[in-house]
Parts: sequence; structure tokens; C-alpha cells
Amino acid sequence: MYIIRHGETHFNRMGIVQGSGVDSDINALGQQQADAFFQAYKHIPFQRIYVSSLKRTHQTVNPFASLNIPTQVIPELNEINWGILEGQQPSEHSRKEFYAMLQRWRNGELNQAINGGETPLAMHKRQKLGLKKIESSSENPVLICMHGRALRGFLCLLTNTPLQQMDDFEHDNVCLYVVEKHDHESHYRIKIKNSLDHLTHLR
Repeated sequence: MYIIRHGETHFNRMGIVQGSGVDSDINALGQQQADAFFQAYKHIPFQRIYVSSLKRTHQTVNPFASLNIPTQVIPELNEINWGILEGQQPSEHSRKEFYAMLQRWRNGELNQAINGGETPLAMHKRQKLGLKKIESSSENPVLICMHGRALRGFLCLLTNTPLQQMDDFEHDNVCLYVVEKHDHESHYRIKIKNSLDHLTHLR
């Protein structure tokens, strides 16, 4: 599995929380990031591309459309829902609330959520369903495009890492993780972690 985060959006640039409730477009830099990834990895014989239901993931893999690779929407790959923080201009209060919740999750309080939002346990549960859909096809290699917090949780699921350690998985826009699993193995191993080599000329 080749797993990338979507390209940069205006909300990313402004430090505004998006979550699953904000369906934003990638910006000009995000498009450049998407194009750069395509140029670097178009030689990989992807059998299928999986995206979330949010258009920023669709736009990020759009350069691959010219290769006619089947693309499938997996809603279970959507970003976590950040509740009342989504789409709001950041303030001192909202930042404190955001980082306090991250600390609670690191402490193992995975059944907690921002007001109106989704818990990590709920995200984990739906991601298990999404992974079953992906693995049911037995196609490989595949390309998956998803979101920052969801990516952290998904990597915990793939590698059997405790969910409260999800912050260990760093990510940037259109970063690349590559994971693999052999038939006799129960969990995936990370082969490439948060690679930005394909974006060097944009930085």
C-alpha cells in the first residue's frame, strides 16, 4: 500500500481545522504537490486507487486519471470529525481546546471527542471496515489518499500500534508512507515513512 495525505488546502495554509465536515479544495501549491507525486510515482503499477469521500483527496490523485486506474471511494477513510472546531478561525481558546484533547488521547482517553466531534475509537471502528473493503480485492500495489489525523489512526490499525500513540506518525501534505504485508504476516510493516523526496523542488 502506498498511502498519501491530500495536497495543501487554503484551510491548511491558514491553520484552520477542516475535519470531515469541511469539504475544501486543494490550493495551487496542493496541485503542484499532486503533480509532483504523480511524476515521481506514475511508474508504479497501481491496480486501484482509494480515496475518501472528500474532494481534496480526489483532486490530489486526479493526475493519475490519465492512466485509467480504477478509483474507488471509501467513506471510512474520511478525516476525523473535529466538531465545533471545524472551519473556525483559530483562537487562543480553540487552540487550547484542540491541544488539550490531543493530550487526553495520548493519555489513552480514546472515547473522548471535541464537542460535536468524533472519538478516535469511533474512527478506528470505521477504518477497520474500510480496510476490509480494500483487502477484499487482493489487488496490489494500491494507492490510498486520505487525511492527516485519519492517516495517523490508519497506520496504527495497519501496524497494530496502540491508538494512543498515533501522534508518533508524522505527516505533511502529500507525504508518502509505504506499507507491506506478506501472506504469513498478521500486520503491515512500514517500508517508507513520511517521505517528501518527491516534493524537494517545491520546498
